[in-house]
Amino acid sequence: MTLRDKFEKTGNWFFRWRSYLPLIILPILLIALRESEYLERTVGDFAEYLFEGVCATISFAGFVIRCIVVGYAPKGTSGRNTKEQKAETLNTTGMYSIVRHPLYLGNFFIFLGIVLCTQVWWFVLISILAFWLYYERIMFAEEEFLRRKYHETFLKWAEKTPAIIPILKNWYAPTLSFSLKNVLRREYSGFFAIIASFTFIEIAGEIITGGRVRDLLWPILFIAGLAIYMILRTLKKKTKILDVKGR
Repeated sequence: MTLRDKFEKTGNWFFRWRSYLPLIILPILLIALRESEYLERTVGDFAEYLFEGVCATISFAGFVIRCIVVGYAPKGTSGRNTKEQKAETLNTTGMYSIVRHPLYLGNFFIFLGIVLCTQVWWFVLISILAFWLYYERIMFAEEEFLRRKYHETFLKWAEKTPAIIPILKNWYAPTLSFSLKNVLRREYSGFFAIIASFTFIEIAGEIITGGRVRDLLWPILFIAGLAIYMILRTLKKKTKILDVKGR
């Protein structure tokens, strides 16, 4: 097997299981949390809250990127499919006009904000390296699929559009209008995952370092996020309220 074929095969395997990347680093996270709560111990609660706010802002900035992509995405693109690569059309407008993998750019900021919240520098470095190695193979596999399917059209788009660092001046308006329903239908689980991740880090960090949960902010946000998740999931599974024609 050539390296090209091996990279694509590995990338497709990672693509199928990409939602489980956090589980890979979970044992390391539990070790790192023994060193968390650094700001609270050394500077005080206000600095802790401020830092958590910055981390949450970074993560939700990544979520907003995903929402922009999904809100303009046509049917058969930018999906959450896991079994195989799919692309009914080659999307080159909107966010795809400034970067080839805008969803993974959004994922990076979501992931970065979450791991920064641990306040453990070596865990942040390990996590970023793991993310880069994991998603590099996924992006390689996706591009091999698109190259075979769209040939010259893909190559021309790839030549002028960077893989992960956007070039804003390349922006080209999306062909479809923005659909909030599409975002609500497809991104509610990602929204809840962000809140759940911050809640886990906060609660686990406090228990590991102090033996008890002192701050109830994130548990309250978790309950609110869970309620939103259940409402949107019910609307998606049991009704057609969030259905959008052609999306």
